[in-house]
Amino acid sequence: MSLEGFTRYMSSSDCLLFNNECEKVYQDMTHPLSDYFISSSHNTYLISDQLVGPSDIWGYISALLKGCRCLEIDCWDGSQNEPVVYHGYTLTSKLLFKTVIQAIRKYAFITSDYPLVISLENHCSPSQQEVMADNLQFILGDALLSDMLDDFPDKLPSPEALKFKILVRNKKKGTLTETRERRHSDKHGQIQEFEEYEESDQEEEEDQVQESESLDVVRDNPEKGTRSRSLVRLPRFRKRRVKVALALSDLVIYTKAEKFRNFQHSRQYQQFNESNSIGESEARKLSKLAVSDFILHTSKFITRIYPKATRADSSNFNPQEFWNVGCQMVALNFQTPGLPMDLQIGKFLDNGNCGYILKPQFLRDSETKFNPNEALQNSNPLTLTIRLISGIQLPPSYSSNKADALVIIEIFGVLNDQVKQQTRVIKGNAFSPRWNETFTFIIQVPELAMIRFVVESQNILAGNEFLGQYTLPVLCMSKGNNPKGYRRIPLFSKIGQSLEPASLFTYVWYVR
Repeated sequence: MSLEGFTRYMSSSDCLLFNNECEKVYQDMTHPLSDYFISSSHNTYLISDQLVGPSDIWGYISALLKGCRCLEIDCWDGSQNEPVVYHGYTLTSKLLFKTVIQAIRKYAFITSDYPLVISLENHCSPSQQEVMADNLQFILGDALLSDMLDDFPDKLPSPEALKFKILVRNKKKGTLTETRERRHSDKHGQIQEFEEYEESDQEEEEDQVQESESLDVVRDNPEKGTRSRSLVRLPRFRKRRVKVALALSDLVIYTKAEKFRNFQHSRQYQQFNESNSIGESEARKLSKLAVSDFILHTSKFITRIYPKATRADSSNFNPQEFWNVGCQMVALNFQTPGLPMDLQIGKFLDNGNCGYILKPQFLRDSETKFNPNEALQNSNPLTLTIRLISGIQLPPSYSSNKADALVIIEIFGVLNDQVKQQTRVIKGNAFSPRWNETFTFIIQVPELAMIRFVVESQNILAGNEFLGQYTLPVLCMSKGNNPKGYRRIPLFSKIGQSLEPASLFTYVWYVR
């Protein structure tokens, strides 16, 4: 190959690290919804912090353009019988509910054709819930799923079956059959009231529990033929009365919001169309103390994880720990850049950025023995070797026109796969630094692994300065049948903007 030909190859999409086959929808989209990781956002209306920041329609538009498939709307009673959207009991500004729904309808299917879930955090009175139902039906029209599909009366439909449909996630009373029977009836003024369990503890008291709400976990040890018991303690619950307007309740079909109590209760009573929301603190405990039960739960039911209330600055947790146990909807604050959102955006680059990623078989199988916290038996690891050759027009340091450049390569995945390596520092050269360093990673569970390249400028006194990054799934690095080759890694800013032509030049090869 001539020098000119090699230069053209480097600037082409064929040279990019990301496999261009993953830029289109290539996975099987006919599995039930619970078999997919679903791109999800938290408090989507906020574009800053959780206490005094503005609420803005751009929060929804931006999330949808990034491929998000589950939006959250906090709904409260407004003046003149118009429901409003804002973070209750704070100084955040307010949006009209109908304005939010209008924006969602306009941008819902620009990035992805697959179903969009509107998760309602509903604090409205029954009368304003009826207004919400009218707005949803009038604005969304035929895009709103308001009746079960004939082929799916007792199981979750697939993303393929729900293409171009918008689903409402909210509390619901009654069965899908009852909903169908009263589909064309007048529901004005009809209110459903029922009891619901809610956590009674404050954030700092969440470790205090009642014995009756603890989960008694039985673990089998096939090698020793013994059974060990451990108690996973969950927060205390109390009952409260909930009122739901029938008109809004009947718009909830396959995404009924159900309070999570414990895994034993879910196994006995939870229905196929019921989904749970679990706070990150509780979910983190469960992922460590009852990981097998957690994975069994997520193999059957859609589970949404949301940030704890103390994240007033809209910071995010690391979503990887919850993807590792199969949680479908790991909701992040999309307005906050950083490592968690880099992982979120990188993961959902796969499968055409459609917002749905088919979970690995071992997270869909109800008989699975997979445990992300332990060393795997009989695994099929991938050996990944990367020779980091050079940088191409890296962004200069903000404090000078040069940079003391270094590159950090991080693997995120199951516990034994998480590792970080870095290059030496190239002093005063951001334009064309050359490292020629080789790194090898043995990845036990590549199906869940993400790789992140971070370029920094060394600053011993103030801490290293971020220059750019790129994150993608490890299995999206493959180029057809070619397990090795020269690859260019494009760099992105902290807020996700392309820094072209800034990039890294590497040689990659892998064996499995």
